[in-house]
Amino acid sequence: MPEPAGMIVISGTARIRPEIKAEARAAALEMAALSAAEPGCSAYELSELLDDPFTFRLFEQWESAEALAAHFATPHFAAFSRALPGFLAAPPQFTRYEVAKAGPLRG
Repeated sequence: MPEPAGMIVISGTARIRPEIKAEARAAALEMAALSAAEPGCSAYELSELLDDPFTFRLFEQWESAEALAAHFATPHFAAFSRALPGFLAAPPQFTRYEVAKAGPLRG
């Protein structure tokens, strides 16, 4: 029997068009709140880079690949995916990590 898949982490950045930053921020915050409430979501965080307020950083942590797949099937993910290209000043850069083991930085 195959080993169960481990935690999935998504991390990346998206550069937002300055003239629609407020609209993009509102849509991203709504997406984050809905996503964080999903089963299997351990973290869903958005922030702005300190040295570039038009670049948003995304950090997601999912308990399993199945939880992430369920997230991709939600209506709010579909709606945000349709809106995202209109917010972008450049192609986003997202990376998926499959984590076999995690623990404290020291210890």
